[in-house]
Amino acid sequence: MVSAGKSVSSIRIGISACLLGQKVRFDGGHKQNHYLTDILGEYFHFVPVCPEVEVGMSVPREAVQLEGSPDNPRMIGIKSRRDWTDRMNRFAAKWTKKLKRENLSGYILKKNSPSCGMERVKVFSKSIPARTGRGLYAAALIRHSPLLPVEEEGRLNDPALRENFIVRVFAYARLNQLFDDRFSRRSVIDFHTNHKYLLLAHSPKHYREMGQLVARIKDLPPTEFRDRYSRLFMDNLGVKTTIKKNVNVLMHILGFLKNKITSDDKQSILSVIEDYHRALVPLVVPLTLIKHYVLKHNIEYIKDQIYLNPHPKELMLRNHV
Repeated sequence: MVSAGKSVSSIRIGISACLLGQKVRFDGGHKQNHYLTDILGEYFHFVPVCPEVEVGMSVPREAVQLEGSPDNPRMIGIKSRRDWTDRMNRFAAKWTKKLKRENLSGYILKKNSPSCGMERVKVFSKSIPARTGRGLYAAALIRHSPLLPVEEEGRLNDPALRENFIVRVFAYARLNQLFDDRFSRRSVIDFHTNHKYLLLAHSPKHYREMGQLVARIKDLPPTEFRDRYSRLFMDNLGVKTTIKKNVNVLMHILGFLKNKITSDDKQSILSVIEDYHRALVPLVVPLTLIKHYVLKHNIEYIKDQIYLNPHPKELMLRNHV
């Protein structure tokens, strides 16, 4: 299983090339994001792509924009009126088919780009331009890889969105590892069990549905089970966690300690959980305290829970949520 507690260079992330500092933008510049290159770059192997360069646009070049219907826009050169739509769509279709061979676990896109923007991209028509579009390449990527964790670099400035994206990236890598080889009922049950509290922290509804599916694993063809479980797993983690759901999980875990710790220790933990519930401290505070007692008393079932370490602690993601 992919560990979240160490640098995992085998985890490959697709990324808009300009975000790594490559000078591929229409003005000959770049949009290097230092959080991505300096922090996440320690844990991920980036696979850069600039769709506009790939379809033959020069650097520097004329800027392009989306025009027409938000559901089916055209990519048009602002001055020359050259139509790049068909060429971009052909490249996007070809590249997205190659994604499985690239073994990507996530993708980070450049916001507002007519090729890479994930949402709220300007689409021009006869009226005032509306931020209702999606870049042509981004649209193909999401359409052909619906389970792949995808985010824009701008949205990663939000601590909750950033933590959710990175949780999904590591989880997707583990999921792919589970189904890479000929999986067994035992391996699926172990995987599902180890993810129990992480899944409950996002969507108890999805978790219940997944449990029903796992119980029927012998009744389903392996390919059908894999596809249905994978979809539910990623849909689950796509639901935002909340303080309330995290408190519920923390209380469940505390239940495993009730016969191991003193009443004073229990009250100390409950006090810290209440501080988190009131948003006085971040999640890392009660979680660190609970982990201390879980390890001290060697609570095997909880020690193996991915919820405790869903991503490298050095990223300090739970220091801000």
